[in-house]
Amino acid sequence: MIKRTLAAGLTGLAILSAPIAVAEARTLDEILSEGVLRVGINPNFPNMSTRNDAGDWEGFDIDVATALAEGLGVEVEWVPTETPQRVPFLVSDRIDVSLGALTRNASRAMLIDYTVPLHTEVLAVLATSEIDGDSWEDFNEDGVTLANMRGNWTVGWIEENMPNVELELVDTLADTVRLVAQGRADAIVENIDFFMAFTENYPDVDWRVVENPIFVAYCAIGVAQGNDNLTEVLNILLYDLHSSGMINETWEAHYGSPMLREVTPNPYF
Repeated sequence: MIKRTLAAGLTGLAILSAPIAVAEARTLDEILSEGVLRVGINPNFPNMSTRNDAGDWEGFDIDVATALAEGLGVEVEWVPTETPQRVPFLVSDRIDVSLGALTRNASRAMLIDYTVPLHTEVLAVLATSEIDGDSWEDFNEDGVTLANMRGNWTVGWIEENMPNVELELVDTLADTVRLVAQGRADAIVENIDFFMAFTENYPDVDWRVVENPIFVAYCAIGVAQGNDNLTEVLNILLYDLHSSGMINETWEAHYGSPMLREVTPNPYF
């Protein structure tokens, strides 16, 4: 995901210089023969993947992976895969595919392959109609307070790129949105897709996302390097899911609003 992009890039570079046990990936034929697709998911990442009160997995990644497995005609084996484990688990053949908002970047692409994009993440400004501004630069003014979460990489980004603002830090996504809804902060500069569902808790607030994003990242499904047949079939299945509207509808169902920048399906990949 975007909030991990800088750290993930450094992690990826570190991986390049550190030895990783490379195992031969299961081929598509082996996956079909065994009837199981091993899917790496982040175990603590609502609304991508998390366990519900009954102990079952649910979320956007869960629904998408289930649809892909149905397209392959196999069952799913869910493999909890923390953020730093996504690339090593693919390289060591502990999983067949990796989800968990796996942002495309060059350091990872030296070690794994990607499918076509699954979804985007948009670093942008979430504010209310009471606050003027057509771009993130317009918010870099004295007297503007931005809400954010402790430990987010965007805190450092804001301090470097928006030195005139004040920062009010809290511990959760919900608390961040609450600060703006209560007028204790003016806006949020973050991966706004993951915050939109919490705005529904404040229907009387006229929320708006500043039209011009800071940047858009593309997240895809990770596959072991050289596993071309599996990647090709997944790309075809993803094209069908994008074209049918399933992916966008699933995103909106879990995040409470449409993807800020939808992925345009392209049959030529």
